[in-house]
Amino acid sequence: MKGLLLTFVLVAPLAAAGRGVARELDDVARIASVMVDGDACRRIVTLRALEFMFKNDPRDQWVAGDNYEVNDEAFIPVKKTLIRLSHLAPFPCDVNLWMPVAGHPEKVRIVIRNTNELSQFWPWGALYQDMIPSMKQVLETGHRVTVSEKPGWVSVLAPVYDSLGDIVGLVEAVTQQPIDPQGNVK
Repeated sequence: MKGLLLTFVLVAPLAAAGRGVARELDDVARIASVMVDGDACRRIVTLRALEFMFKNDPRDQWVAGDNYEVNDEAFIPVKKTLIRLSHLAPFPCDVNLWMPVAGHPEKVRIVIRNTNELSQFWPWGALYQDMIPSMKQVLETGHRVTVSEKPGWVSVLAPVYDSLGDIVGLVEAVTQQPIDPQGNVK
């Protein structure tokens, strides 16, 4: 009985802390859904970069990455907004922007990563990747989703809307406990 009580006493605060982190991230993600300009998000990646995204050149394996470019007038204000949103949490977190890849319904790309280089889903260096089911759910339903697929990670995914009310992307409000500042930097 003492063992069970001791386990409860030690585990209950950890579980409560986890719920607190998820709740804080959910607040950040909810606010991001309202604050992030979906029209600007659509203009961030240039048409030229999108055209190169799936190109393969046997003489230049880095052709897609070398030609990735953004429209500064759209990128900078959205990046600043995402950074400001990350400061709403009382712990280190990032708010990243993900967009579906036009013409490739099962693909998604991370358009903006942030200060701490945190993401539960992004494999370092990838220009695009397979869309995880939770992202697809957010893009289809418009509902926020909390994801903890990796130990120590909590992400809340939330939709980004354009001025017509269409979902054009999603944000990932994310933290890692404990923080590993070099975890996503290779």
